[in-house]
Amino acid sequence: MSQQFDVLVIGGGPGGYVAAIRAAQLGFKVACCESNPYADPKGQPRLGGTCLNVGCIPSKALLHTSHLFEEAGHSFAEQGITVGTPKIDVAKMIARKANIVTQLTQGIAGLFKKNKVTFLAGHGSFVGQGAAGWQVQVGEETVEAKQVIIATGSTARHLPNVPVDNEIVCDNIGALEMGAVPKSLAVIGAGVIGLEMGSVWRRLGAQVTVLEAMPDFLAAADQDVAKEAQKIFTKQGLAFNFGVKIGDIKVSKKGVSIAYTDKDGKAQKLEADRLVVSIGRIPNTQGLGADKVGLKLNERGMVEVDGHCKTNLPGVWAIGDVVRGPMLAHKAMEEGVAVAEIMAGQAGHINFDLIPWVIYTDPEIAWVGKTEQQLKAEGVAYKAGKIPFMANGRALGAGNAKGFVKMLADANSDRILGVHIIGPNASELIGEAVVAMEFGAASEDLARICHAHPTLSEVVHEAALACDKRPLHF
Repeated sequence: MSQQFDVLVIGGGPGGYVAAIRAAQLGFKVACCESNPYADPKGQPRLGGTCLNVGCIPSKALLHTSHLFEEAGHSFAEQGITVGTPKIDVAKMIARKANIVTQLTQGIAGLFKKNKVTFLAGHGSFVGQGAAGWQVQVGEETVEAKQVIIATGSTARHLPNVPVDNEIVCDNIGALEMGAVPKSLAVIGAGVIGLEMGSVWRRLGAQVTVLEAMPDFLAAADQDVAKEAQKIFTKQGLAFNFGVKIGDIKVSKKGVSIAYTDKDGKAQKLEADRLVVSIGRIPNTQGLGADKVGLKLNERGMVEVDGHCKTNLPGVWAIGDVVRGPMLAHKAMEEGVAVAEIMAGQAGHINFDLIPWVIYTDPEIAWVGKTEQQLKAEGVAYKAGKIPFMANGRALGAGNAKGFVKMLADANSDRILGVHIIGPNASELIGEAVVAMEFGAASEDLARICHAHPTLSEVVHEAALACDKRPLHF
């Protein structure tokens, strides 16, 4: 007899492992299957998905190391600190990153044991239906589950006819594993991955050129933030070319030669030692057995779901990168918790309008809610408060006062509609905005809350005051 479970989660990434743990906490008999070994030295499937293994976590480790390297070389002197010329041991940096990844992925395995979640090593694929529920082949065995949560994630989109070897031509995986700092690095795509990985290797000494097909920089962000970010990043040394059309790409052992047409229609050529391709991601639905059970996919290969992550099949759910919405780890986690709670008869909650976005560059960029251009397009009457970090004592003391906080509130009700931050610790500061907006707070509510002094959070406070044209320190 095959193993039988109340819930089977296909995929052990952020959405999948969180869904499995929450379902187990609610009393279900749960299993989670995963097949991707990533960089495991023994070739064993590793939990954590793209985020922990080759995405969010390792990239932040490299961003931190490269930030310290740049600080030592350029910022220590102005604070009266004298050191020799810093040198980077790339192998040691990569090893440190790998140790962090191992620690966290093993930690998930420990959480599975603690919560009595069964881990099944192998790729999950639907076979059909049996008396005990959905039949899913995992590796060499077939298991049955009353309910199934699809959390198979996504993989990097590659350019046609340009093979990714993760040596010369890299996607997110190769960008995290370079054995040495290239003299020159080309990045195709000025999105989150392109900016973060470009920043890492630029700080360490590479000459980085970014090619972007879109005519504008960070079109999804508030225009004020995008303009400020482009100005700062350009000053730091990142070279940008927007509105380009990529032509032939020639790859050799020495590097790449990229032919492209610029925004003015002129033919250009870029040569570089390495190339990072960051042009988006595609959902992992191949091999899922969707056709065997009639699971509906859309034209992009994503699993079709409703607002509660239900598929067209009874008892089958889908979450994370494999469904509509932003491909963000925290969005997948929230969906995983919500689905587990809905299965248990509770009111699972996801507010898709208040999912924060973060780019971990220096300065960091974070936002939640509506941008100013969206409010204008929708004809919403609003008021804005904008305060620079230059007016904040903590930011000045830390030598990191670039950027600002911008708050947008309804002109009539004063309800906060959007918060946009570019500056130090933006990834942490945005949390206050999410909490406030989740509970329908007005800018006046944040203006009346006492913020500790001196802290960076005071800039959020001042931005709230500025919505009513009464900032105290600017």
